[in-house]
Amino acid sequence: MGGLEQHYVNEAFKTNWIAPLGPNVNGFESDIQEFIGGDKHVAALSSGTASIHLALELLGVSKDDEVLCQSFTFSASANPIIYLGATPVFIDSEPDTWNMSPELLEIAIQDRIEKYKKPKAIIAVHLYGMPYKANEINAISKKYDIPVIEDSAEALGSTYFGQACSTLSDLGILSFNGNKIITTSGGGALITGSKKLKDRAVFLSTQARDDAPHYEHSSIGYNYRLSNVLAGIGRGQMRVLDDRVAARRRNYEFYKSHLDDFDTISFLEEPQGVFCNRWITCINTPSFEMREHIRLTLLEDDIETRPLWKPMHLQPVFKDYLHFTNGVSEQLFYSGLCLPSGSNLTDSDLDRILKKLLKSLT
Repeated sequence: MGGLEQHYVNEAFKTNWIAPLGPNVNGFESDIQEFIGGDKHVAALSSGTASIHLALELLGVSKDDEVLCQSFTFSASANPIIYLGATPVFIDSEPDTWNMSPELLEIAIQDRIEKYKKPKAIIAVHLYGMPYKANEINAISKKYDIPVIEDSAEALGSTYFGQACSTLSDLGILSFNGNKIITTSGGGALITGSKKLKDRAVFLSTQARDDAPHYEHSSIGYNYRLSNVLAGIGRGQMRVLDDRVAARRRNYEFYKSHLDDFDTISFLEEPQGVFCNRWITCINTPSFEMREHIRLTLLEDDIETRPLWKPMHLQPVFKDYLHFTNGVSEQLFYSGLCLPSGSNLTDSDLDRILKKLLKSLT
């Protein structure tokens, strides 16, 4: 917490705005809109997952439709496809950003069209805060007239050729879960260039109650709107977002400066035109055995690290779904590791981590 959150929370209690509407919700949406820039509209919701769900619904995705989804991601990117009775088709990564491969994406689209099953949407993810190849993905989207949902859950504060992540595509989503670069405890946002779509998202997120003096419902709705109390936390967090990004990037630079000379360790570099918030600093090693040696050595001193995301096409729940793969995400899962990356890591914390890292490498 940055310190200002309590002010907005107290204001919510003082004015008795506790429900999922109120000044903090409106203010938080305005703060996000100002930060990301551009002619965008923001709907504050209960989670990033809810935001993806509503994005899919706004695009008309329904039962038996197919949605192309990045395989190398957290399951929340793919689960909402199933909520709607649609079918995910998983696309593997390219090695430059570890995100969706434009080449495989186009191969998958051509395959599905040839089989009379043109996909309804594409879900691409800025993994670990690293922007995906948006120019290439957007060109394919335009070529085949398939809209893109930009999963920016991990990428608030990242930019692509000067443009904020979440604003690069048809619909963007953000997450403010407890592990994100800023948090509302639980929360998310839907980003759109259309005021009409924003209003529709808010309508659906508040149980789709029609404009009537009684409770009238002509659509199925959801309880997805962010509360005024949690939005107050978000307003305070927005004041320190730049500091949080700077802290995460400092962690990355610290690790890289001390480990760059080791041939067995590689980092995810920023391609030209990309600014990454470095939500999590990740390394890649030559093998599963070496990754585990590092992980277990740090765990001896109660320092938690985690393997990179297990690809969706390897997950038991998604193992029978169609996937277009090249081995990149599988190799990253077996050999890559997420290092401690919290915004509140102190110099002594980093020195302690580095000491164990060096022990594991020598």
